[in-house]
Amino acid sequence: MKLSVLGFAVACLLVAGSASASEELAKTNNCMVCHKMADKAMGPSMQLIAETNAGGDVAALAAFIKSGGKSANAETYKAAMPMPPQAKVTDADAKALAEWIMSLAK
Repeated sequence: MKLSVLGFAVACLLVAGSASASEELAKTNNCMVCHKMADKAMGPSMQLIAETNAGGDVAALAAFIKSGGKSANAETYKAAMPMPPQAKVTDADAKALAEWIMSLAK
């Protein structure tokens, strides 16, 4: 019994750690300058991006993060301007960010 409780606790910490690490990754890559978690800023909230992309293609979102441009959801987002390219974001970081964003969908 103690082992299964310990295993569950470790699993919870790993999941919580990965979510926190992804938010930290978003901050490190300056995503949070234009995007807030729940509220619209210069760009749509991370929550709105997650909800409009729920069940979508992680690779496509990762590619958009790197290339920028006008989102297919621009009308929903009421975006003031297209997202600039994020050339300094590595492919691995773009994929991790896309997975994290998609995980925010309710």
